[in-house]
Amino acid sequence: MLKYVLAVVAAIILIVFGLVWFSGKKAEVKLARPVAAIGTSTTVLVQVNDPAGVKRFTAAVEQNGQKQKLFEDTSKSKQKGVIYSFDAGQKQASFLKEGPATLILQAKSNDFRGATTTLEQSVNVVLKPPTIVADGHQHYINQGGSELVVLDLGGNWTEAGVRVANYSAGTFPMPGEPDSSNHRFSLFPFPWDVSAQTIPLAFARNGAGTEVTTTFWVKVFPKKFRASNIQLNDRELQKVVGELDPSGSGSLIDRFVKINREMRRANAQQIYELHNNTEHRILWNGPFIPIKGARESYFADRRSYYYNGKKVDEQVHLGYDLAATTNMPVKAANSGKVIWADRLGIYGNCVIIDHGYSLESLYGHMSKIGVKVGDTVQKEQQIGISGSTGMAFGDHVHFSMLVDGVQIDPKEWWDEHWIHDRILSKIGPNATAETAKAAARPVSTAHPEAAVHKHHKKHRG
Repeated sequence: MLKYVLAVVAAIILIVFGLVWFSGKKAEVKLARPVAAIGTSTTVLVQVNDPAGVKRFTAAVEQNGQKQKLFEDTSKSKQKGVIYSFDAGQKQASFLKEGPATLILQAKSNDFRGATTTLEQSVNVVLKPPTIVADGHQHYINQGGSELVVLDLGGNWTEAGVRVANYSAGTFPMPGEPDSSNHRFSLFPFPWDVSAQTIPLAFARNGAGTEVTTTFWVKVFPKKFRASNIQLNDRELQKVVGELDPSGSGSLIDRFVKINREMRRANAQQIYELHNNTEHRILWNGPFIPIKGARESYFADRRSYYYNGKKVDEQVHLGYDLAATTNMPVKAANSGKVIWADRLGIYGNCVIIDHGYSLESLYGHMSKIGVKVGDTVQKEQQIGISGSTGMAFGDHVHFSMLVDGVQIDPKEWWDEHWIHDRILSKIGPNATAETAKAAARPVSTAHPEAAVHKHHKKHRG
C-alpha cells in the first residue's frame, strides 16, 4: 500500500514538474530604444520582461568572426521588468571596423527551469564623425521670432539642425538641390520662453549618436511680453466646459482649469507633430497678410484667470485674437496646403496651413470651415467663417504662425523687407523662383459663402 501511495505521489510530482517545466515562459528581450548603429561608444538600453525575474543578462558584439562580451549582470533580479544599460562600440571592442555587426543579447530566467532567451540585433558600426560649418552671416533674432542659417555638412551624418535651449529644428536641402545634399539650411524658432542670453547651436549627429556642434554670429533682441487679467463668470465657464468637457465631473471652475491646462498641453503636442507634414519647397509668395480686425490680444500674452475675485490659473496665449465683425470671412494669410481642418480642442474649429519648410499658419475658433485637408489655397482665399468655438467667449479668430511646430510671433512674416533679408537672400535665387511658382498654383477648393453682420463683439479666449 505504501509503495502505491509513494508511486502516486511521485507521479503527481512528475506531472506538476512537467507542467511547470513545459509551460514556463521564456524571458522577453527587446531594445528599450532603437539602435541602428554603434560608434566609438554608444549607450544601449535593453528591456527584459520575465514573470520570474532575470537570473543573468549578458550582452556581446560580434563582427567578422570576432566576439567581445560588453556587459554581464548576475544579480538575480526578481523584478518582472528590468532595463539594462551598457556601452557598445570600438572603445569596448577594439576590433570593430566600419560596417555591419551583431549585438547578441541573452537573458536567463530566474526560475527553476532557467530558460535562456537570445536576441541578435543587426547594427551598423559608424566611426566617422560628422562635420558642420555655419554660414558667415550676421543673424539678428527677435525673442519669440525666427531665423534662418545655412549649414555645410560633411562626414557621416544622419541628423542636423539648430538647437535653442530644449527646442530643436531640423534642416532642408537648399532649394533646387536633392534631399541628399550636404548644403542645407535650418529655419528655426527662438521661442518666447527662452532667455535672450541663450546661444543657438547648430548640430550634426550620426547614426551612432556622435554629435558635433558649432556656433554662429547672433544678436538676440529681448522682448517684453504683455500681461492681462481675465475675469471669469459662470456663463463663460458653462460655455467652455459644456463644449469641451461635456461628460466631466466636478465644479465648473475645476473643469475649466483642467481644460485650460491639460487640453492646452495636449493640443500643443498635436500641433507640434504636424510639422513633419511639410513640403520641401516654398508654397508661399510675398509677405503674409494679417487678418483684418482689432487686435484684442497679442503674441505671448501672460493671462491670469480670476473667478470670484480669486486667481485660479495662469497661461500664455500664443497668437493674436482678431475681431472685426460677427461671422467675418477668414482668409489665408498666404498660399499653402491645408494639413488640418477639423476640431482641435481649445482652438475649436481650426485650420492649419503648411507653407513649406516647416512654416505654418493656424486659424482657430471658426464657426465654419470651408476647406479640407489636402486642399491647395491661395493668399487671401477664404477658408472659413469666424466664430467662438473652443475656448472662446465671443466671435473672433485666433491667428498664429509656427516654425518647426513651435508658435512664433507672426509680425516678422508680415514684413516684406524682413522676409527678403532674413530668409530669401540666404537661400538663393531658386527660393525666389519657388515663390513665383507658388503664386501661380491653382486653387483646389471654392470659397465658402459667408454671412457677415456689421457689428463687433468684444471677446476673451
